[in-house]
Amino acid sequence: MGKKLRQQRRGKGSNVYTKKPNTFDISINYSGRPAGTTCEVVGIINHTGHTAPLIEVLYDNFSKGYLLAPEGIRIGDKITICDKAKFSLGNVVKIAEVPEGMPIFNVESTPGDGGKFVRAAGSVAYVSAHLGANTTIVMPSKSNVVLDNECRAQLGVLAGGGMSEAPLMKAGKNHYIMRPLNRTWPTIRGVHTNAVDHPFGGKGHHKGRSSMISRNAPPGRKVGHIAASRVGRKKR
Repeated sequence: MGKKLRQQRRGKGSNVYTKKPNTFDISINYSGRPAGTTCEVVGIINHTGHTAPLIEVLYDNFSKGYLLAPEGIRIGDKITICDKAKFSLGNVVKIAEVPEGMPIFNVESTPGDGGKFVRAAGSVAYVSAHLGANTTIVMPSKSNVVLDNECRAQLGVLAGGGMSEAPLMKAGKNHYIMRPLNRTWPTIRGVHTNAVDHPFGGKGHHKGRSSMISRNAPPGRKVGHIAASRVGRKKR
């Protein structure tokens, strides 16, 4: 009879592949906050579901919220969500008002979504140029992204930049990092698995079949280059 493939077991949704509770229970966006809202930093916390530290803030109406922590933030500092540019650490401003070359993070992809880009620990983006109704942002990957001027971002460099510099000396440490985030670990290449575990398995170091696979393939076979238009190196 054998057993189900790894991707079939994961798709079934058993307890082995279920995330731990309270992993992603904190929302760290600033959507819905009107312009001119001011909040005070009342705490700095380390949350399992985020690589960067978070700051707990108390708004003017005495409601609490969470934001990503920039480098250098302290308890008692003030953060403003406003339309007019106030260039202090952690403030939320429209990217149209940010001078070229200023570091930003937690950038919105569309106006009002509360921040989607540049949220990993230590990451930072820079405003490259303003052109009409759009602004060009240099992402941490050095790629350029053109966004609407109404998109907002936080000022500064995201904290926690040194977390990935220390080597993982033991596999157990990486296990405790990946498990709460619901990441599949360890991961190995399909050709190194048994035939019952992967379509490419059981053949030593050879796949035994093409990596190209149809978009309409069943879940147990949909591995490799799914509906790829081309593979291999481009000719010079």
